[in-house]
Amino acid sequence: MTDSREVAQLPVLRLKRNEDRRLHAGHLWIFSNEVDTSQTPLPKFKAGELVRVLAHNDRALGLAYVNPKSLIAARVLETWKIPDTAWLTERIRAAMTLRDRLYPKPYYRLVYGESDGLPGLVVDRYGSTCVVQIGTAGMEQLKPQIQEALSRVLKYEALLFKNDSAAREMEGLPSYVEAVKGSFDAPALVIEDGLEFEAPLSEGQKTGWFFDQAANRRALSKYLPPDGRVLDVFSYVGAWGVRAAHHGAREVTCIDSSAAALDLAAANARRNRVKLVTRKGDAFDVLEEFAKEGARFDVVIIDPPAFAKRKKDLPKALAAYKRLNQLAIQVLAAEGILVSCSCSFHVSAEELQDAIAKAARGAGKHVQILEMGGQAPDHPVHPAIPETRYLKAYFCRINESLK
Repeated sequence: MTDSREVAQLPVLRLKRNEDRRLHAGHLWIFSNEVDTSQTPLPKFKAGELVRVLAHNDRALGLAYVNPKSLIAARVLETWKIPDTAWLTERIRAAMTLRDRLYPKPYYRLVYGESDGLPGLVVDRYGSTCVVQIGTAGMEQLKPQIQEALSRVLKYEALLFKNDSAAREMEGLPSYVEAVKGSFDAPALVIEDGLEFEAPLSEGQKTGWFFDQAANRRALSKYLPPDGRVLDVFSYVGAWGVRAAHHGAREVTCIDSSAAALDLAAANARRNRVKLVTRKGDAFDVLEEFAKEGARFDVVIIDPPAFAKRKKDLPKALAAYKRLNQLAIQVLAAEGILVSCSCSFHVSAEELQDAIAKAARGAGKHVQILEMGGQAPDHPVHPAIPETRYLKAYFCRINESLK
């Protein structure tokens, strides 16, 4: 246990009057404009430095990592222990206990930042392989301890630090990809509901695989008509498309701008003994071409990258979601199913729903929302931190009888 005298010697970060209310409500972020910079100037701190957070009246609020270069000036750790390997091991083990109860195979997001009490840390598990993303200066300081804690908890055979996310730029951190142990020249295996996939870890998107969509992909099967035609837009390596083919789709087409991703989608189809066709190109352009050709699909899945990475991007993002959904609706067959997703936190569920409604009106169609999905349970939501809930997936039906 940490010596209280050691904690007492930590530098202090003091908040302005009444700027501790969000922390009392359970949120863990401290923004730079909430800091009393007259008493504790932010430039005096080093990025990633551990501090004691005090309210304006000297009430102790917790330990946090500070970063004077970031809009989020500090992140509270929900502990009075000074973080070390033992502390990280305890939290990672607790996170793994939950995932192992939820998943029959060890393929999941093992650590999801603030929701697992480890702000700035993401770990995805591919069997005995781990991919780590560090998004904050505080966690970057703990990189060796993270490596050791993961070794203690699951004895990995391969470990990759995929530290190239946009979040690092906002923290003033360098971008890099580092293989600490094992080889990442070949794609890794992912098992999802008995299906096997290959995912590119070092060169792929994010950490290589989108575990967050697993529950929504599982929900897709009940909406697939017998012998139907399915269009998987922004397909990446074919997670949606392969599942659709496995569940009986007669024809599956995957659209992506990456030839490498489409090659893996085709390989994943062969691995699971199903067939699909690929079409390389910009999703908007290909959808327009399909519409002009009069092509029709029974199910269209649109799972784009985040269109609104910052709040200021929201107006353009909403226009893009409307256009994308309208194009998708135009190539849907009568009574077709649209699966419309957004991983943009800044686009709310209501805003995405409104974009779908406007798209349907623009296409002259009537749409019914049948189901709404979110991120899988290995991405738990922190009830006091709305930023931990980001994924939306609407399952919609085009109702031709209500024209």
